[in-house]
Amino acid sequence: MTQVFTPRIEDWSERVRESFSRQGFMRHLGARLMEVAPGRVVIEADHGAHLTQQHGFFHAGVSGALADSAGGYAGYTLFPAQSSVLTIEYKLNLITPAQGDRLRAVGQVVRSGRTITFCELQVFARRDGQWHACATGQQTLMCLAGRADTPVEGRPPGQGAP
Repeated sequence: MTQVFTPRIEDWSERVRESFSRQGFMRHLGARLMEVAPGRVVIEADHGAHLTQQHGFFHAGVSGALADSAGGYAGYTLFPAQSSVLTIEYKLNLITPAQGDRLRAVGQVVRSGRTITFCELQVFARRDGQWHACATGQQTLMCLAGRADTPVEGRPPGQGAP
């Protein structure tokens, strides 16, 4: 059963989209936000030679990166103002090779608490127009209250507040 979540702030969707736009690694992967809903985020990336392993499938690292970001941003939709998100841990079971022309990661919040949030992760590969499950997992997130997810002026990208 899918739970209905209520965001704590009005601009939750805009906040997620703005944060995602600053992720250099997602840009490198060609990843796009396809859906942003309270407690749910979908991210996709098209197949490219730079995203493959030696057999031509999407590399498992791509599946993991998309799943981690989808879950992280799903949780972030429910976080309070002046906060940011960090992954504490995630586990991804690869159930079949990620073979296809596009990869889709879905992050879905299971429970969102004051500090800790739990998410389900799913990854699908599109092959011959059909989506096939290729990975499933779970994730634990931490809400960094009082630490807004904004760039820090005067610091190179990736070097946030001390």
